[in-house]
Amino acid sequence: MLINSLDNVEINIENGHKYARRDIKKGEDVVKYGFPIGHATMDIKKGEHIHSHNLKTNLAGKLEYTYSYKDYSIGKVETDLTFDGYERENGDVGIRNDIWIVNTVGCVNNTAKKLSELTGAKYFPHPYGCSQLGDDQSVTQKILCGMINHPNAGGVLVLGLGCENNNIEEMKKALGKYNSKRVKFLVCQEENDEISVGVSLIKELEEYASTFKRTKIPVSRLKIGLKCGGSDGYSGITANPLVGSLCDRIVSYGGACALTEVPEMFGAETLLMERCVSYEVFSKCVSLINDFKDYFERHNQVIYENPSPGNKAGGITTLEEKSLGCVTKGGHSPVCDVLSYGDTIKTSGLSLVNGPGNDIVAVTNLMACGCHMILFTTGRGTPLGGAVPTLKISTNHLLFERKNNWIDFDASGVLNGEMERLTDELERLIIDTASGKKAKNEINGYSEIAIFKDGVTL
Repeated sequence: MLINSLDNVEINIENGHKYARRDIKKGEDVVKYGFPIGHATMDIKKGEHIHSHNLKTNLAGKLEYTYSYKDYSIGKVETDLTFDGYERENGDVGIRNDIWIVNTVGCVNNTAKKLSELTGAKYFPHPYGCSQLGDDQSVTQKILCGMINHPNAGGVLVLGLGCENNNIEEMKKALGKYNSKRVKFLVCQEENDEISVGVSLIKELEEYASTFKRTKIPVSRLKIGLKCGGSDGYSGITANPLVGSLCDRIVSYGGACALTEVPEMFGAETLLMERCVSYEVFSKCVSLINDFKDYFERHNQVIYENPSPGNKAGGITTLEEKSLGCVTKGGHSPVCDVLSYGDTIKTSGLSLVNGPGNDIVAVTNLMACGCHMILFTTGRGTPLGGAVPTLKISTNHLLFERKNNWIDFDASGVLNGEMERLTDELERLIIDTASGKKAKNEINGYSEIAIFKDGVTL
């Protein structure tokens, strides 16, 4: 039993769920975060539980948008903060110096696994590349190219079978120029013993990677991905706003952040559009939203069918409610660019990245666009980890205590007005992680990818 001290209402409260602060009439908007999150489907009395049984979304179809820029003026901040990273020959910066095995096709997943077991190189199984066509194959190539070029990899073995649509020669066309000391290729069908050849190539890559040493690098060179998953009613109150505060700080230093999960912008997209730095960026943002709605409709799915069962169990009822909490991860930073799926970050500031909300697909998307690490907020908990450090930030203290083997940081103190202190602590964790401190997903050995699929399979 919890006493609402403002209204002296006694309520049986579930973790993260909503209760009426006053009487709400049928058809009246229900407000959270200062915005409507849907309307009441029946009269709701003060103190009553508000959820799927009496609240419904207001969203429907496509909208018309008007550009009106709002400058939140987070400004630029001079800082001498640095992290210990790796300067690459092409001018990029990495925070890890691992050897990655990137396979062109799912048929060699177990070959990559065996090479990983023999050498310690990281491998990332996926099911694609064999019989894809057109744009669907192009998306796979873009994500794999993003991996091959990622500066967290000191060296990369590109592993192919030989007969796949996405064969090594096709991947080379998609990749363009590459450093032959850093990137090696192996076609398994062309070798009598692909394992021994693979081990030999990985040893060459290890020798090359060993020439890089950590050096002091300005924090302005960091690129950070922003993600939420397994959300609850506290996500938009604690962890997401905390990540937004951190995002604003990194952007003020001259760094870059990236926000994806386009369906979880629906209902809150105007808050991002009003921060687009130009009409061109605004237009790209409108296309980002409407193109994803078209994707839903092409597959005969309801545009606003969200949140997931886990989100609902955690107290989130409508897509507006989820989206209004979700976009707070971007803080108040100006939206400087909008990236297509598989594109890489081109500018400092906040970029929006095309892609779904699906956790592992979104994490892969952020990695492939060049993010050094990902801040992943969660109220339900998840062990998931991407190819780059994936820091889990809990929305509530109970989760942090129960799943400390998954969770890197506890954001629950935001409820007690500790935003500034927690932003400082999260900043320190990010710098330490960039300098080599392992995230929980790395300690657990959890590193995965998943590629967006939208096309014909032969």
